[in-house]
Amino acid sequence: MSISIKGTTKLLGVMGDPVEHSLSPVMHNRAISHLNLDYVYLPLPVKREELGKAIAGFEAIGLVGFNITIPHKQAIIPMLCEISPTAQMVGAVNTVWRTETGWSGTNTDVAGFIAPLKTRELNWSTIAPVILGNGGAARAVVVGCAELGCPEIHVVGRNHQKLDQFFHSWQDSHLQAALKVHSWDKLPGLVSETKLLVNTTPVGMYPHVKQCPVDETVMAKISPEAIAYDLIYTPNPTQFLKMAKKQGAITIDGLEMLVQQGAAALQMWLNQPVPIDIMRQSLRQHLGLGIGEFPRIPQGGL
Repeated sequence: MSISIKGTTKLLGVMGDPVEHSLSPVMHNRAISHLNLDYVYLPLPVKREELGKAIAGFEAIGLVGFNITIPHKQAIIPMLCEISPTAQMVGAVNTVWRTETGWSGTNTDVAGFIAPLKTRELNWSTIAPVILGNGGAARAVVVGCAELGCPEIHVVGRNHQKLDQFFHSWQDSHLQAALKVHSWDKLPGLVSETKLLVNTTPVGMYPHVKQCPVDETVMAKISPEAIAYDLIYTPNPTQFLKMAKKQGAITIDGLEMLVQQGAAALQMWLNQPVPIDIMRQSLRQHLGLGIGEFPRIPQGGL
C-alpha cells in the first residue's frame, strides 16, 4: 500500500483516546489506495477535556469527516448541528461529516451489525434475538434487530440494576415495546428458543482468550439452525463462536461488523461505492488471521 500525501490531500480520521490500537487506518487507507483517491485517514488522539478544541481545529483545517471511538461517542453529540435518527436511538455517534451548517453525525455500527445478517434468507419477523450484555454495544444491536423487523428482542444481563436502567433508557422510543430484559439465570431457556444469539460483552476478548460468556451446557441448547454472532474480533474465532460451531450453528465474528461499519462510513464521506472485500482482506492480513495466530493487539472499538 502506498499513499502520497500532498497539499491537496483531503483528510479523514478516527478520534478517540487512545487510538494507537485502531484498525481503522489500515482498512480505510487500503481502500483509498485501491480507489486511487487523494485522501488519507489518520489516527487523531484527543483527550476528553480537549474535545471542543479538537472539533474547532478539525473545522479550521478542513477535515472532511471522521470516526469517533471511546470516550467521545456520547460527549460529541451536543457539538453537532444534527444527528441521524439511528444515532438518536443508539444514543451514540461514531461517524461525523461536514455539512454547510456544521458537523452532522450518525451511527454506522447498526449498519455494520446487520449487514452480514441481511445476506441470510431468513424471515426476521419470526425471530426473537437473544443479546448477551446491556452496555453501549448492546444498544446498537437492539436498534439493528429492530431494523431487521424482529418482533421481540431479549437482552440478558448479570447486574439487575443496570439491566433495569437499560430497559428504562428506551422509554421514549417505540423500541421499548419489543424489548424484554432477563436475568442471567433465564439464559438456558432463551438460548434453546432463539435463532440469533449475540454476544456484546467483552468476555473472551484477547488476552482472556479461554473465557466465554456462556458455559458449554448453555451453548449445547443452541439450535443448529441458529446464528451465533460475537462482536469481539480478537481472538478470531472466540471461544463463544467455537462452542457454537461445535453445535452446528452458523457463526459470525466481530471483524465483519468492524469492516461493514467502516465501509458504511467511508462510502458516506466519498459518496461512491467502496471495496469492502479489499478492506476485509487488509484487516485479516494485518492481524495474521490466515496463519492461525491470535492478533497481538488490544481491542477497543474503531
